[in-house]
Amino acid sequence: MEVKVLDINGKETGRSVQLADSVFAIEPNKHAIYLDVKQYLANQRQGTHKAKERAEVAGSTRKIKKQKGTGTARAGSAKSPVFKGGGTIFGPRPRSYSFKLNKALKRLARKSAFTMKAQEANLFVVEDFTFEAPSTKNFINVLKALGLEGKKSLFVLGESNKNVYLSSRNLERASVVTSSELNTYGILNAKSLVLTEGSLEGIVENLSK
Repeated sequence: MEVKVLDINGKETGRSVQLADSVFAIEPNKHAIYLDVKQYLANQRQGTHKAKERAEVAGSTRKIKKQKGTGTARAGSAKSPVFKGGGTIFGPRPRSYSFKLNKALKRLARKSAFTMKAQEANLFVVEDFTFEAPSTKNFINVLKALGLEGKKSLFVLGESNKNVYLSSRNLERASVVTSSELNTYGILNAKSLVLTEGSLEGIVENLSK
């Protein structure tokens, strides 16, 4: 798949790159995508929810009324779940929601996500760029030039660039990651995917292992 390379002003550089069919032109596997996204979202959950059961509720353990002759059900403790302020029956406890997926399936999911972006024509390749200093204004100008202002966009760099990252950090709809930090959820959650030339080799290498 051949894609034209743009500069940060949104203009064609006259060059093009050949995207690997093994990554950007496969048959998308929607079930692999589902599992990978499900795992990502599950891993974001803290799992710190907790409700006190009757043994953990503060209060007296005194028998609140005599066993017989009251005309009502017997009751041995005010901490019983049937009373207001009592413990919770089978309440939530701290737990981890994470689960494992094999690496081959996760690679398939990312390849499928890349392919879907390419099929939707929401994938751009730009030449490597940097800023002399962090500047949100400069990053906004890049978004405007590429027609991505106000849209969710994900920029993928070949290697960490502090100035570019800091320039995008205050923008709600723009994210910057390196090729090694990519995940299926991030690719699909962005409306447009912007790959720098320097990131392409790393993407193919990571997904070909």
